[in-house]
Amino acid sequence: MKTTLRAVMGATALCAISGTAFAQDTVTLTIATVNNGDMIRMQGLSDEFTASHPGIELEWVTLEENVLRQRVTTDVATSGGKHDVQYDVVTVGTYEVPIWGKQGWLVSLNDLPAEYDVDDLLPAIRNGLTVDGELFAAPFYGESSMVMYRTDLIEQAGLEMPDAPTWEFIRQAAEAMTDKEGEVYGICLRGKAGWGENMAFLSAMANSYGARWFDENWQPQFDGEAWKNALTDYLDLMNNFGPPGASSNGFNENLALFQQGKCGMWIDATVAASFVTNGAESKVADQVGFALAPDMGLGKRGNWLWAWSLGIPSGSQKVDAAKEFIAWATSKEYTALIAEKEGWANVPPGTRKSLYENPEYQKVPFAQMTLESIQAADPTNPTVDPVPYTGVQFVAIPEFQGIGTLVGQQFSAALAGQISAEQALQNAQQLTTREMTRAGYID
Repeated sequence: MKTTLRAVMGATALCAISGTAFAQDTVTLTIATVNNGDMIRMQGLSDEFTASHPGIELEWVTLEENVLRQRVTTDVATSGGKHDVQYDVVTVGTYEVPIWGKQGWLVSLNDLPAEYDVDDLLPAIRNGLTVDGELFAAPFYGESSMVMYRTDLIEQAGLEMPDAPTWEFIRQAAEAMTDKEGEVYGICLRGKAGWGENMAFLSAMANSYGARWFDENWQPQFDGEAWKNALTDYLDLMNNFGPPGASSNGFNENLALFQQGKCGMWIDATVAASFVTNGAESKVADQVGFALAPDMGLGKRGNWLWAWSLGIPSGSQKVDAAKEFIAWATSKEYTALIAEKEGWANVPPGTRKSLYENPEYQKVPFAQMTLESIQAADPTNPTVDPVPYTGVQFVAIPEFQGIGTLVGQQFSAALAGQISAEQALQNAQQLTTREMTRAGYID
């Protein structure tokens, strides 16, 4: 889907010098972004930027998450930072930024103005966007994952959600809250194939079961007990207590189900909290509680760490204007603008220390749980046993984007009933071994 928002400009500014009129140059920035609520809000407020930045117009390309990743990656990788690119500003994640920054595919943002206050960024988020002291993207919002649940349904079930639940309790609660005749499903989880869709959730869940993608010698680990237990429990939850057609459901589909009152629990991105508690969008806005992502008592929770950020491909010919836009969209002033227009609960979360020190934001019911979840995720030590990689819900190597999607397709097929859990794990082991051998990580 392509949406074009043109700044509302007056007649072209003319200035007379020695009796000659010169038209002011206009720069059009093409911005590629994901079709989630916070980005849609940003587009809706883009006139605020163009009004204060005459001469800059914005053209938006808004895409579904998997499609965005594919197109932006192709565009940036093909140019290699040396040629003109299709997009001037790209929405990129914590996975891409360090890899692309190291390869010279993104412009350094170390020269953002002092008032931007880069030191105000949460260390966990800033570090994930930094390579050798260079900031290569500015975080629009940061997130971890947590349990969002219906307080009315869990009360009716005679249960009380702990602040830090176990997977065993999650299964008990899912069973107790399921009413398939009433179209209420105890739990909604991602099933749509993709390294950043179902595998974001399943990788984080597997971490809490003691699983890992690779051992210290880069050997794939899908043939181990920990992955078997994690995938089996996931399929058990979804097949018994999840909604129909779950293998097609990603973030946006599950968000819609929860807002419609059809999910007892949803374990997903902390950023969703503002949308499930927004009375204009959610039928259950006043009946939502929050808890940390579940664990198995092994010292790791099933929560991830992520930031959707704005970066500039090195091939862009409009770097100065792009930096102006990024500095605006990820600033404290933008946060204040959202708070003024839509309330503190709807500001982009998870990026700045000052936000969580703000007494007004501290009143938001999910603010503290979001911060705790972000701080609990450790991308440098993501698993119970040692690993040679960083990243919680991803492995920070260039090959992971392809490998993660291949594995995600196998697990989505298992959820759809097309293959067994055993076959999915066997296929995942073979596919990952093949790709890692081709890439030279293993013999």
